Amino acid sequence: MVDMAFLQYLIALALASLLPAGALLIHVAGQPPAQAGRAAVHGLVALGLGAVAYWAVGFALQFGGVGLVYTRPELLGLVWEWSALPAEWGTGWGMAGLSGWFLQGAGMTATVYALFLAHLPWAMTAALVPALALQRRTAVPVAWSVALLSAGVIYPVAGNWVQGGGWLAALGRNLGLGHGFVDFAGGGTVFLVGGLVALAGLLVWPGATPTRVSDEPEPPRVYLPLMAITGGLLFLVGALGWSWSNPLYLELLGEAPTLRAGVNVALAGLSGTVLSGLYGWFVRGESPAAFAVQGVLAGTVAALAMGPFVPPGVAVALGLMAGGAVPLVTYLLQRLGHLYAASGVVPTTVLPAATGLLAVGLLADGLYGAGWNQVGPEGYLGVPGQGVSGIWVAASFEPDLLGQFQAQLIGLVSLGIWGFAAGSLLCVPLGLLQRSMEASPTLEPDAPADDPELPAVEAEDSVVAPSQPETSNP
Repeated sequence: MVDMAFLQYLIALALASLLPAGALLIHVAGQPPAQAGRAAVHGLVALGLGAVAYWAVGFALQFGGVGLVYTRPELLGLVWEWSALPAEWGTGWGMAGLSGWFLQGAGMTATVYALFLAHLPWAMTAALVPALALQRRTAVPVAWSVALLSAGVIYPVAGNWVQGGGWLAALGRNLGLGHGFVDFAGGGTVFLVGGLVALAGLLVWPGATPTRVSDEPEPPRVYLPLMAITGGLLFLVGALGWSWSNPLYLELLGEAPTLRAGVNVALAGLSGTVLSGLYGWFVRGESPAAFAVQGVLAGTVAALAMGPFVPPGVAVALGLMAGGAVPLVTYLLQRLGHLYAASGVVPTTVLPAATGLLAVGLLADGLYGAGWNQVGPEGYLGVPGQGVSGIWVAASFEPDLLGQFQAQLIGLVSLGIWGFAAGSLLCVPLGLLQRSMEASPTLEPDAPADDPELPAVEAEDSVVAPSQPETSNP
């Protein structure tokens, strides 16, 4: 007989896998109809590359030393962590795991497999974000190489700092900064780092490259907005599943905070579509699917960072803000900054992730998270049972004046520098190599040049956001 709790956990794992599937659907819906089929295959291969890279290398880098922090018998096979700092600095300054390669060895227990399955969707998303952003800007093998290394190295190293027992999570224990850097579901990490890797690649390859027109029949245009909306809903459901699937958090939090995390994700994601949809209605007289779905993504990404640590009302307000910022930021990037390619990356990944991470340092109410990152399991700031706390907390709790906010700010800056620097170190040599191998560019007879209306085309090449029709711009 299968234990009911175990069955529920398997369902949560299955739901979490819908997140990258939803992101892929949204991107395919945002492509020109003649290229939708090629984009779907390109994204599917990127997902596969991300999964293989995470299995071979990424999981070990992220969780190879997690057993040093979560001292559970089933994690004794993951107790090797590397740090660039000398031992005199003390423990807790880990920077990369060094055990668990290829999920091999006697230490691979059921908990380890569950940990791998819970984070596999994030690794796949980390591969998908830059791969889809660069799909029409560079050679396909180059984009796949970026996807492979993003899921195998760049995201796992950042994930180690935050969730694998690394130095950002230990800021509370080592420096007394709140509960250390808090990113509940890892959404802030994967979308902030992945978005900045994509942004670095877009700066290396700013223009779309000519592509051969597909011989496949175009799908009916009515399917594209329906596909985008379906992808947005799958993305939201996948985020809910991930909130309930991390085996390290379920036991620590308990039922009430785990469910409040799901409530916050649902409210922020669905409220994110309100202002972005209303914007399209006031500007065009109708709500385009593009902005509406982008609002869902922005709100969901912000909530994944906050988790159960803020009240539902805060989640609604930040969802509205994240969704409402989508058309505004898109306008600023396109019309004022002339960064058409970045208009799909920044408002749906980088900006909402940063917003959610900083919100924890300001608005965490202290109700949940006692013992998070091994800080204050019995209480915090002299108050029994107080958990992760920002500046504004619930009644009877003590505010953490700037301690948690400093930890969030340090983490945000560190992850931002890592994502952009690692993306640049990866993409710049690839770009130089590609240019050195290219002769004078010539087009095949059936490969027409890009449409001269570049701004509209560039706005369509978003990472996990649907296309931006030219008429939808302010």
